[in-house]
Amino acid sequence: MNRLLVIVGPTASGKTALAVKLAQELDTHIVSCDSRQFYCELNIGVARPSEEELAAAPHHFIACRSVTQPYNVSQYEDEALALLDTLFEKHETVIAVGGSGLYIDALCEGMARMPDPSPELRASLKKQIAEEGVEVLCERLKKLDPDYYNRCDLKNPIRVQRALEVIITTGRPYSEVVAQELRPRPFEIEKIMPSIELTALRERIDTRVDRMFDAGLEKEARSVLQYRHLQPLNTVGYKELFAYFDGQTSIEEARRKIKINTWHYAKKQLTWLKRYSDIRPY
Repeated sequence: MNRLLVIVGPTASGKTALAVKLAQELDTHIVSCDSRQFYCELNIGVARPSEEELAAAPHHFIACRSVTQPYNVSQYEDEALALLDTLFEKHETVIAVGGSGLYIDALCEGMARMPDPSPELRASLKKQIAEEGVEVLCERLKKLDPDYYNRCDLKNPIRVQRALEVIITTGRPYSEVVAQELRPRPFEIEKIMPSIELTALRERIDTRVDRMFDAGLEKEARSVLQYRHLQPLNTVGYKELFAYFDGQTSIEEARRKIKINTWHYAKKQLTWLKRYSDIRPY
């Protein structure tokens, strides 16, 4: 049976270098599961693979669309599975790599098909969060779907809002919709993660951020300032510089916050990865 070799791990842990090395050894392709690297306008701030790395092995889902093109995890699942069908015709093993847990899940396990809410409903819930706080929506979620309430990250307003959108649109608990039957995967899945100590990871993150600034991160952030209202730009490395452009902070403070927030993001990734019992250290 064909094999999907999935390289997971927190940001700056060495996933890209390992993926390129193994792709060359196995003479195969790399499929990105990093939702921050899909967009052609984002390069330095999302640690896109270098030109040398991209040339060393065939990559997919890197700089493949514009931030102005709406994209969701269900679309990614459909497109990635179709791509794998083609790649497995010539390659026994294909490598997937990324730190976006939701997209890794979509590729390996599948995602339940979620209905799109009406624009009016989405706007209403978003307004309620802005005016009354996410806690009000959390209480509503608790009444409508206590099962998901007990599992949801209640500090994440996007997840709480999305759950309520599905509940109100379908009239069914979000947990029930999520649990609907998923498509089986016609290939074996093996997950590996580069081994790295937390102290070394923190140092590597700080060094990477300094290199991003040396490479022109500030200039890149200015080039996408017009898109700051779009979801892809609501990400570490750009938000902090937008605050600097607004005069809310200094460039030194923006750099410091990017380092801290990237570290926090890495720790969230590690927490997500604890859900997997089948990861093998590499």
